[in-house]
Amino acid sequence: MRRLALMILLTASAATAQNKPDVQGPAQAATPKPKIVVPAGTTVPLALTEPIPARSAKVGDTVYAETAFPVVVNNQMAIPAGTYVQGQIDSLTRPGWFSPHAQFQIHFTKIIFTTGYTVQFQDQPNTNDETPDASPASSAATAPPPPADNIIPAAATPYVEVSSRSDVLLDNGTQIEMVLQVPLRLDADKVAAAMRQSRARPLAQLKSATRCRPIPATPGTPDTVIPGTPGTPPTVIPGGPGMPDTVIPGTPGTPSTVIPGSPGTPAVPCPGPPVVVSNPKPQSYRKSFQIVSPIRIAGIPLVAGNYEAVWTGTGPLAQVGILESGSTVARLPARVVLLRGESPADTLGTRADANGSLSLQSLRFAGEKLALYFDQGTE
Repeated sequence: MRRLALMILLTASAATAQNKPDVQGPAQAATPKPKIVVPAGTTVPLALTEPIPARSAKVGDTVYAETAFPVVVNNQMAIPAGTYVQGQIDSLTRPGWFSPHAQFQIHFTKIIFTTGYTVQFQDQPNTNDETPDASPASSAATAPPPPADNIIPAAATPYVEVSSRSDVLLDNGTQIEMVLQVPLRLDADKVAAAMRQSRARPLAQLKSATRCRPIPATPGTPDTVIPGTPGTPPTVIPGGPGMPDTVIPGTPGTPSTVIPGSPGTPAVPCPGPPVVVSNPKPQSYRKSFQIVSPIRIAGIPLVAGNYEAVWTGTGPLAQVGILESGSTVARLPARVVLLRGESPADTLGTRADANGSLSLQSLRFAGEKLALYFDQGTE
């Protein structure tokens, strides 16, 4: 009986323990997942795994690549080499006879780690944790603030030296640079799992996709000469006394006959491979904007008035001069950020400093698909 009673007591205790709810403390329940934040402005080297053909390539085509070099943030691996990246062509300029270059704008849609962990670039927030205030650059109070989601999260703008005779604009294995225009937030645990699964390996040696094969020259053939005949001289039969000689005419002979040979054909070489280079003639920009209340830029106070921003190229980094009445009042580095569409108005993005003053964080210009950010990609 004692054993039976003890078994019943143990069974009841076990049942009570199983039905007891698992209550987590506030600190345990609120523990956030560890994150890795790759700052805006980070450049990620990519190698194409599929070519972009010259004739059929068009806006909207998918671009496939993989990272050619790892990305490290604060001594921690963020993106291993060999991670897959997918993108899409936004604009394309083909080469011509007088302009042997192609130019692309590509936005990237996703990054896929070796474990299958996938991050959609469209899901990444386009601003820092603290969204900057937006104020109209002009005196018009109705100017709209910049939209929060019109920054392209990751983009590339390769400039390619390529012949108009080439059948590929970008070949297999061609390296381009993807620029993160907003911070990329990654799950640290999933990145670590991908690192454990991945194996160090050299970048795949991809065979060129060009179908061009050089045509060798032909030497041609010499002339064929058929010799002529020399002919025969006249035959003279002397006549008898008082009789003239008898002359039998000879044959005149024939000239040589020449059959012309073939002239041969020159070699037809293939054009050189496409090469990604820096644009030798980047566009220069000179954009006006207005400050309606005192503001600071790079620690320099600026009063209300009319100003100009001057820089060269589409980035990702540029030295920007701030001019007032033609004189430079500030010069500082900025990120040139590509936008999905044209800005509807000149707009200033500002940030509140600890002392209560405002600092200029961004500039957008009416009708332009780019903006200037002075945050240098900080998280």
